[in-house]
Amino acid sequence: MRLSDLVVALDGLLQPASFRDYCPNGLQVEGRPDVRRVLCGVTANVALIERAIAGGYDAILVHHGFFWRGEDPTLTAWRLRRLRPLLVHEVSLIAYHLPLDAHPEVGNNAAWARAMGWRPEGRCGGEDLVWLGWPEEPLTLSALAERLNAMLGHEPLVLGEPQRRIERLAWCSGAAQGEFAAAIAEGVDVYITGEVSEPCVHLARDAGVAFIAAGHHATERFGVQALGCWLAQEFGLVVDYHEVPSPV
Repeated sequence: MRLSDLVVALDGLLQPASFRDYCPNGLQVEGRPDVRRVLCGVTANVALIERAIAGGYDAILVHHGFFWRGEDPTLTAWRLRRLRPLLVHEVSLIAYHLPLDAHPEVGNNAAWARAMGWRPEGRCGGEDLVWLGWPEEPLTLSALAERLNAMLGHEPLVLGEPQRRIERLAWCSGAAQGEFAAAIAEGVDVYITGEVSEPCVHLARDAGVAFIAAGHHATERFGVQALGCWLAQEFGLVVDYHEVPSPV
């Protein structure tokens, strides 16, 4: 498959122009013109890049790519250590950030909900990134945390009464703790995201709404794998996922 056609297909599915993002979405580093093998991962780090080169992959597809807003643009030190192998070996880097969080089928929030058995019913927050819905059945906050731990392999940080009954929930993958107030306004019992910051503790207590930080990396593994499956099914590409663990 031509690299240009691959990018057109991904852009058509994810519609990156619809989002105000902190980074460029789509093709970030252009490699060889034909793509047969794609390696997926959460973040474009040295370990993932080295695995792609060793495995003979033509392109890397990630959620967290390069060139973040406000970052030093000089290509030195660790930035060059990441970029140089891609250029030398002509391996493309393709990244989708907010578009991959939001997509209704292959997005992080959609795929995470399917894995957990949650039933979506709407969205809220900036860019409509926060999803609203119900668990398969009402359960306690501690039981929900246990299910998240079992599914994600990451022990969540829980703010709230363990025996609180959870009937309605909101979730957003990654570092979306800033959307906690938007979730509270929707009348949910708990808000689940990847990270937590100090104000969340007081907001959870004062608003009487539970908060779970389930892991940034752990909650964002779903989308890129679902997107990789879509590529394999639609275009017959060889697509693999490589896990580079992160405790965050």
